[in-house]
Amino acid sequence: MKAKDLRKKSDNELEKMLEEKRKRLYQLRSDLVAGKVKNVREIRMVKKDIARILTILNERKQNKE
Repeated sequence: MKAKDLRKKSDNELEKMLEEKRKRLYQLRSDLVAGKVKNVREIRMVKKDIARILTILNERKQNKE
């Protein structure tokens, strides 16, 4: 997901997405250990999405202060 699209969402929506992405990352990591993951690159993409969401949330927090 692009940062441009994420900036259009509210803080609550971003926090909900962050929670979902973290759950997905946990699931992918446990599947990787079990040998069930076929697309290892998805782990990298989920981690980058998490970083983008956190960056936007932190920017908004700093702008409020």
